[in-house]
Amino acid sequence: MPTDDYFVNDPRTNLERMLAGDLYVADDPEIARRQQRAMRLAARYLAAYPENPAEARPILAELLGSVGEDVEVRPPLHVDYGSNITIGARTFVNYNLTALDVARISIGEDCQIGPNVQLLTPTHPVEPQPRRDKLEAALPITVGDNVWLGGGAIICPGVTIGDNSVIGAGAVVTRDVPANVVAVGNPARPVRTL
Repeated sequence: MPTDDYFVNDPRTNLERMLAGDLYVADDPEIARRQQRAMRLAARYLAAYPENPAEARPILAELLGSVGEDVEVRPPLHVDYGSNITIGARTFVNYNLTALDVARISIGEDCQIGPNVQLLTPTHPVEPQPRRDKLEAALPITVGDNVWLGGGAIICPGVTIGDNSVIGAGAVVTRDVPANVVAVGNPARPVRTL
């Protein structure tokens, strides 16, 4: 089916649909421009950080929507746009975070993000034809304050992780996790209360 048929009564651009959290096709020139901007800034941050982390911080601040005081993000950092990501004060992000921020990603204060963590907001239709037609959408991710995401954890679209919780290394979080628990496994589930 031609993609225009999906949006016959919707005058918005694909960028406007994307920002609203609705189905869209990623063929909007402004979407491509924003992605290119993010790639350039992430590459500049990767090059600058080893030389002088303090001098690299303004690049990170330009890339992301908001960066709190005393945040450390070790590159490489992989994002779709960067501008939809906020990181609270005193949070530490280890190497190789992939944060696909088609929708908002909010990381709280005092968090510990292990290496190779993935925060994935994009979704795709389960039905074969709309997926073949390149339709996609996204759901926001919220990580509360003082959360520890173990190395290699994967946080799926639409998930909220409550304050003080710990997500075990390699866990795949497909549903909300309440505050003050340890959650492990695939799919992740709480195994202990803190």
